[in-house]
This record gives sequence, structure tokens and C-alpha cells, in this order.
Amino acid sequence: MSDIKFGTDGWRGQIADDYTFANVRRCTQGFVEYLNSKGKQGDWIVVGYDKRFHSENFAMAAACVLAGNGYRVHLTNTATPTPVIAFSVVNLKAAGAINITASHNPPTDNGFKVRNEYGGAIDPDGLVYIENNIPAYSSGVKVAIQEEAIKAGKIVLFDPKPAYIAHIQHLVDIKKIKDAGLKVIVDTMWGNGIGWYSEILYGGKTQVVEIHASRNPIFPEMKRPEPIPPNINVGLQTVIDQKGDVLLITDGDADRVGFGDENGVFINQLQAYGLLAYYLLEIRKQRGPIVKTLSTTSMLEKLGKIYGVDVVETGVGFKYVAPKMLELDAMIGGEESGGYAFKGNVPERDGILAGLFFLDFMVTTGKTPSMLLQDLFSKVGSHYYDRIDTTFKGDRSAREEAIIKANPAFIGGLKVTGLNTTDGYKFNLEDGGWLLIRFSGTEPIIRVYCETTQKDKVQEILKDGLKVAGIE
Repeated sequence: MSDIKFGTDGWRGQIADDYTFANVRRCTQGFVEYLNSKGKQGDWIVVGYDKRFHSENFAMAAACVLAGNGYRVHLTNTATPTPVIAFSVVNLKAAGAINITASHNPPTDNGFKVRNEYGGAIDPDGLVYIENNIPAYSSGVKVAIQEEAIKAGKIVLFDPKPAYIAHIQHLVDIKKIKDAGLKVIVDTMWGNGIGWYSEILYGGKTQVVEIHASRNPIFPEMKRPEPIPPNINVGLQTVIDQKGDVLLITDGDADRVGFGDENGVFINQLQAYGLLAYYLLEIRKQRGPIVKTLSTTSMLEKLGKIYGVDVVETGVGFKYVAPKMLELDAMIGGEESGGYAFKGNVPERDGILAGLFFLDFMVTTGKTPSMLLQDLFSKVGSHYYDRIDTTFKGDRSAREEAIIKANPAFIGGLKVTGLNTTDGYKFNLEDGGWLLIRFSGTEPIIRVYCETTQKDKVQEILKDGLKVAGIE
């Protein structure tokens, strides 16, 4: 049986290679042992899934293992956005959740996420405990017979949508958005976001036009359901063709969100985080700590100084962000990948709520997305960002040693002022920008990111970053 390792956000593998029914059951047994260690025996667990190949059947396999170990299961009645699954944990007072999804990975993959009783990601120590308690063989897994578990009420299907929609109506003025008369283009990326904005905003002057809005596990017209170029190019063009006011993009499991402006121009993930924090601080007058991963924008520190709020940096992944948000009662938490969580909601990325907040920002101010971005830049200065993902060969540890050994004094012509090795290798630059080199926690990929206040330096910084990483 293959080893199972949890990365940045759960375990992911290639369907029919290492991602098999047997391994999903083994992984679930490891989660059971974790729950047992927390004294949760016999509690309810939420199980949900996405629209990938066989996801509903993998979810049932996990549910049967939970039932076989004496747990009771709330199983979603259809493919369900990750934030809705997370909310359901709290709403149903469950002890945690299993979510069958590979999020933004390629169509060949599927995945296994686990959540705690707060609906948030389990901390790194908890994930290690789960890994260490995954049985080596299927003989160590307890499995209930599906028909018997359902008949006995140990596995219960439920519809999570009504409670979630009622919940978000307390967080944002939906009627105001409905009555605004916007034309909202939504790219659901063939995923779990299908139909959600259309239903939430139905019945007013605002029009929602969805594209890529049916189940198709091969994700046509994109490399993967990740809300960044080039995957979103069709959506951006649709805004232009249909004269839309904004583009909202939800990834495969709808926990991440991307935005395009009224001109079909992508608002990158760092700009999006800056805008959402600015909206909460300036429009909603909220105050509280901001939690950010080290791979996201330094605009947040500038906003923190302007509005008098603390900004706390963590490693990459919501397994770091969620616990820190709970600890600090944070106003917002987020990461470079386009995932943002909010106070008053569960400590989980919520692409649906983030999109509604962005629409409320537009409606409340009467401004277009491009105007809002200029307002943000007028506060903190212009910031520019890009990222390169590339596969790598050879030993990772040797490559990491080479990065340290390189010890560049300048990157992109800018002086290096410090190195942060909390999670990867983040070189701070003299203009307040940075270059980050880190290895993906879910794929054999090395990522090179940068942010700078000098637009003409972006590609030069990335090129030097690739050299430091030993790619070029």
C-alpha cells in the first residue's frame, strides 16, 4: 500500500494510481484515530465532495469507514462547496469533516481534506498524528456495509444549502446587491460553485451569467480549475463580449475566488486580498488582526499601519492560517492562492462569501473594479506581482541547500535586505517587495513568486529567482 502524506491542504493523488478506494479508506481510518484521541467517539462527522471523477463514491467509501468505527455521518446530498461543508460542521455541531476534493489540481487527481469542529483546517501536529495512524494495510480498516449503515441512520443524507444561504444573509446585504442592476459574469470552472451565485442573487435587477457551469471532470478550456491565467482567459473575454461589470471566478471546490474587472483585466490574488481587507476596514469599519501567509501581499502591512490593526504572518496553507485566526479572533485571513476567510464565518476559505463582499464593495461605493483598485493603490502605492510554477527533477533537499548557498546580494537589481525561511525561501528586497521560492506541498512543483513596487522589475526578479532555484 502507498504512503499517504498530507501536504499544504490535505492529501492528493492521481486517480487509480495512488488515489484509490483502498487508500481513501485507510486515510479515513487515520482520521478516525485522530478523532478518537480527541474523545469524539460516536459523534457526527460531515462528509462532502466535489464534481471530480468518482468523488461521490469516494465520499461514500469514507462515510462507511466512519460508520464502521461507530461515528455517525452527515453526507451532503450533492457536490458541495468546501466553505459550505465547513459551515455545516459548526451548524450541525459535528466533530469535524472529510471533504473529497483536489481543489484546483489537474483533472487526473482527487484529494482528501479534513476539518476540525470549528470547520477549519487541522493544525500541522494533528495532520502528523493522522498520517502516523493510517494503517499500513486495508486489513486495519473497519468498514460498515453501506446499505445497513444508511438503514440504521448511521449515514444520513442532508441538504446544506438552505442553512448556509440563511447564514451569509446575516453577513452581507444580499438585497442591495440584487437591486443594483449589475451584470455579473461568473466562471464556475466546471466545479462546485455552479448555481450558487445565480440562486443567491435571483429575483432582482442584477443579472448573473454563468459559464463553465456543468459537471465536466476534464475541465475543458483550462489547464486546471485554478482561478489564475490562463485558466480564466475565457471568462475574461466573456466580460468583454457581454459587457459585464465584473468577473467572479470560483475554483473547483469554490473555496478560492478570482476577480476580473469591467475591462476583462485580471485582478491578481494579492490585489484581491488588499481590496477585501480595504473593504472591511474602510467601508464596513471593522477592526481586528489580519492574518496572511508569507506568500501574499505587503500591502496588508501598509493597510495595518494606516488603520491601526495588527498584521500577522504565517507559513503557507490554511493549516497555519485557520488556527491563528481562531487564536487572535482575526478580522480576515488569507493566502496568495486566492483563499480568504472572514470573522463571523468559519475559519475556512470561502470563495462565495468573498465574491459577495466584492460585489457589495462595488455597490456601496458605486465604483467599478478598476476604480476600486486605483483607490487601494492611492492608499498603499502600486504593487505588482507574478508567479512561475515549474516541475523539478532530482533531490529536493539538495536543491534547498543550493538555494541557501546561492546567497544572492541582489535580485532583479534590487538589494536583498533579509531572508525568511519560515516556509520556503523569502528574500526581502530594498523596495519593500520580495521574492519567494518554495516547494508545493501537494505536487512535485517548485513555485517562484514576487511582489514589487516597480512594474518593470517583475520579470527580472522572477528570472533571477529561477536562477537561484537552479531552474535556469
